[in-house]
Amino acid sequence: MLLILLGVLILHIIILILLIVSTAASTWTVGDTSSTDLWYSCKASNGGYHCHPANSDDWIQAVQALMILSLLFCFCSLIAFVYQLFRLVKGGRFFFTAIFQILASVFVMCGAIIYTVMSSSDNGTRFGYAYVLAWVAFPLSLISGLIYIVLRKKE
Repeated sequence: MLLILLGVLILHIIILILLIVSTAASTWTVGDTSSTDLWYSCKASNGGYHCHPANSDDWIQAVQALMILSLLFCFCSLIAFVYQLFRLVKGGRFFFTAIFQILASVFVMCGAIIYTVMSSSDNGTRFGYAYVLAWVAFPLSLISGLIYIVLRKKE
């Protein structure tokens, strides 16, 4: 049982790291001389790399909000798991932790879908590693949430 709890905790920390990197990293879309993320749009020109804030369209603000919400819910889920680990009665299930983790997965999925649909990829740009990490974090957090639903606290 201790190994299962340790495995679930390590999976949760990996998901949290993936979400932090995908939210903060500067490569959601990458072109030959440019890169764009949720916060900045950078271009290489005249021997330098110039960045300016991301556009203020509603869709990018929605993606920013959803990614931050996914981070917050994943972190709150981790705190709830540790709290429930010590306070939950024997035989109880980690429902509160599972709800937070599943909400985190829904938020990251919605953010990635909005970014996929609304980002312009017609000028030779392709999706970067931060975008891929967001999509990897989605099923992992969903699986983690489902594991928390099934997991029972034993003696």
